Amino acid sequence: MSHEYRPPQRRSRLTRRGRLALFFGTLLALGAAVLIPMLRGGEAPEKPRRLVIPEGWRATQVYAAVDRELKLPPGSTKTAVATAGLDLPAEAKGNPEGYLFPATYPVTSKSTPATLLAYMVRTANEKLATKAVADGGKAHGMTPYQTATLASVIEAEAENRADMGKVARVVHNRLAKSMPLQMDSTVNYALNRNTVDTTLSDTRIDSPFNTYERQGLPPTPIDSPGLEAMAAAVAPTPGDWLFFVTVKPGDTRFSATYEEHKKHVADFNRIRAHAGSRAGQGAAAGK
Repeated sequence: MSHEYRPPQRRSRLTRRGRLALFFGTLLALGAAVLIPMLRGGEAPEKPRRLVIPEGWRATQVYAAVDRELKLPPGSTKTAVATAGLDLPAEAKGNPEGYLFPATYPVTSKSTPATLLAYMVRTANEKLATKAVADGGKAHGMTPYQTATLASVIEAEAENRADMGKVARVVHNRLAKSMPLQMDSTVNYALNRNTVDTTLSDTRIDSPFNTYERQGLPPTPIDSPGLEAMAAAVAPTPGDWLFFVTVKPGDTRFSATYEEHKKHVADFNRIRAHAGSRAGQGAAAGK
């Protein structure tokens, strides 16, 4: 076998400067690979904004608040209800009124009308599913939806939390006697307003929410009730009251007879008339 002579090859050797350049180049390359994920993972998390939904707000008010918070055109949130897939009871027929639970909700850049509405409905379902509320509703022969409806009336009618149990008792007593509820709050809901002045013509409007003309609870909740109103709905204060009227701030009077109630209403009218005459005198004096 013949052997071809090959001169020995010299191995290239890095100079000290070359070794240092290679070393630092490697460090830079590794550093860049590590630095990129570190920068990504080290970004400060987004601080959520807060959306406050107060007790007693109607769905229309909630929709408007979400539109404002998300800087959307008016009506965007209301339109989103149809496709949001909200977990509502069948009785609601897709209407989330009463199930947009009053609370403080976090809002981020990823929030949408659908996610916020779903959060509110999920919270309402959790509150209605507590043992105290569920058992209390069953004891009065009410479904969770009826409980929410009754609680919404209590939320609208009671001047303060201390009166909620008594207002609930009036509603329960009237339902037991097959008396119309005659609640101004349900008429106001039908007329899309808020006022303490209900006229005779108001009480004759043709609406399923007119509890002067129709017996029983209104067909849907009329606002978003809070925990205190829900508790009152299922555990009303014991009593025989059938009527109540808020004569003046901090003075709601409950009565078992219509004769007693008429006296309280007379006091209400007298105080209102006096306040009106004083306001008129003030306006005249200012001219």
